[in-house]
Amino acid sequence: MEELKERIKLEGVVASQQVLKLDAILNHQVDPALTMEMGRAFASRFAAEGVTKVVTVESSGIPVAFAVALELGVPMIFARRKKTLLADPDSYVERVPSFTKGIVTDLMLPKRFIKKEDRVLLIDDIIANGDAARGLVKIIHSAEATLVGVGIVVEKCFQSGAQSLRDQGIRLESLVRIQSLGEEGVVFAD
Repeated sequence: MEELKERIKLEGVVASQQVLKLDAILNHQVDPALTMEMGRAFASRFAAEGVTKVVTVESSGIPVAFAVALELGVPMIFARRKKTLLADPDSYVERVPSFTKGIVTDLMLPKRFIKKEDRVLLIDDIIANGDAARGLVKIIHSAEATLVGVGIVVEKCFQSGAQSLRDQGIRLESLVRIQSLGEEGVVFAD
C-alpha cells in the first residue's frame, strides 16, 4: 500500500533498530481516510473467506479492525488487556508478553462473542514477535471457531512473529512489510 508507505516515511519515528513509532498514523492519532483505505484493502483480500467476525486486541488494532468489519458488514470484537469491574467472568484468557509494553498481560475475550460456527479474521496494527497474535489464535481455536486469516498493517520482517504464524499454515497478509529500521530510516521489504 503505497500511501501507507509514504505516511510511514513522513510520520513514522524510528526509536531503535527494533521499534518504529507510528503514533501519528495508528497509535495515538488516527487518520480516518487512511484507516478506511486500509479496511478496504483487507476486506478485498479476505472477501471470499466468508468472514463472520473480525477480532483484534485493544487498543491500536481497533480502528483498522473496525474499518475492515464495516467493509465486510460483520461485527468487530476485541480482546481486552486489562480486567475491569465489568469484565465478563466467562471469557477466554491467554497470557502473553507485550513487546512494546515490556510486560506480560492477559488477553480476555468473552465467550459469548465468538462461537464455533464463526469464521474469524484477525486484524492488528503491527506484528513484531507475534505474541498477541498467537494468543488470539489460541483463543479462536479454544472457541472452536475457524481462523480464516490474519491481516497486519505493518509487518516487521526482521522479527519472527509473522513467520511463526505462516509456519503454522496460517494465511497472513500485510499491507506494508519492513525489512529493517536504523539510522537510514525505514527500509521496506517490498
